[in-house]
Amino acid sequence: MTTDDFADVLAANHAYAAEVPRADLEARAAKGLAVLTCMDSRIEPLPMLGLVAGDAKILRNAGARVTDDVLRTLVLADYLLGVERVMIVAHTGCRMSMPEEDIHAAILAAGGPDTRSISFLTSEDQESSLRADVRRVRSWPYLTNITVGGFLYDLDSGRVRQVC
Repeated sequence: MTTDDFADVLAANHAYAAEVPRADLEARAAKGLAVLTCMDSRIEPLPMLGLVAGDAKILRNAGARVTDDVLRTLVLADYLLGVERVMIVAHTGCRMSMPEEDIHAAILAAGGPDTRSISFLTSEDQESSLRADVRRVRSWPYLTNITVGGFLYDLDSGRVRQVC
């Protein structure tokens, strides 16, 4: 790895920093919202929901799944950063909505290691997974003051539909 490996994004950051002052943004979520969504780069959570920087806390992982780390982060967001509502937003066309063994095989076929010792939390039934993840957040004993909903974002239409 050399500094040239990141030269393009660092140059873009310099241009961004010159144009976008952020000193006035608060650490708290201005809209009292946290959004957990997939890491898929086709998803732009702020504009997708009519939000701007500072409005919400954005959490991302493969498949928009509620993990222990997400729960830990939501506790901080709830008590220290003004979050009162949580949206869990899965999306159509997600690579994590296939059988777990297919993900392991795809990684191996791409020249990666045998990953069968890792759970990628895939789900062929996104709506069922959303309901289970919403229940997990709602039942977490450290998160008793927040409202949680599960949503599905359609990549083709750009629409978000509430599942639960």
